[in-house]
Amino acid sequence: MFTGLVEDIGTIAAVRPEGAGRALTLRTSIPMAEVALGDSIAVNGACLTAERFVDGGFVAVAATETLQKTTLGGLRVGAKVHLERALRLGDRLDGHIVQGHVDGTGTVVSSGQQRESWVLWVRMPAGIARYVAAKGSITIDGVSLTVNEIADDAFRVNLVPHTIGVTLLGELRAGSVVNLEVDVLAKYVERLLGGRAGGLTLDKLREHGFG
Repeated sequence: MFTGLVEDIGTIAAVRPEGAGRALTLRTSIPMAEVALGDSIAVNGACLTAERFVDGGFVAVAATETLQKTTLGGLRVGAKVHLERALRLGDRLDGHIVQGHVDGTGTVVSSGQQRESWVLWVRMPAGIARYVAAKGSITIDGVSLTVNEIADDAFRVNLVPHTIGVTLLGELRAGSVVNLEVDVLAKYVERLLGGRAGGLTLDKLREHGFG
């Protein structure tokens, strides 16, 4: 489990085939002495496993499903990525509960400075749109953010200067493809209520004390 707070900006040092997947060598300032083999590390929001260590970094293997569902298949040597180690028991949860299980990819519609914040509009796939709510949480490339507005199949997030300074989100432009993970709580609510109540609707939520 992760928080969606980026710990480091890593660099792809090498990419090579590994079975049906790809082995990614990542350089990072995260102290490898604090990482054990088998530890989970989120790479642009996708949970990968540290398979072995190299000088100044580690190697992780992205399986076929990961390559198909995320943007990791398009990474090339020199690419920058968000990195976050898994949450430890007792750590503060400053973002939201992030699993590192990317639900799909979205496409940036627009990105730019507007008044005091950087505004990002992202078009989301139809399959995850029902889990996205205004003022709810969403993860973009591993970064925990609050949804400020929804319009048709797109949502808006406002990025504060700190987020722009410690992530790569300010470099996104129209057409950029990003990894999206919705709030897992939304999926559980749908599963719990939908299975016994004939589907999740606003009326059903009200019946169960939501709103």
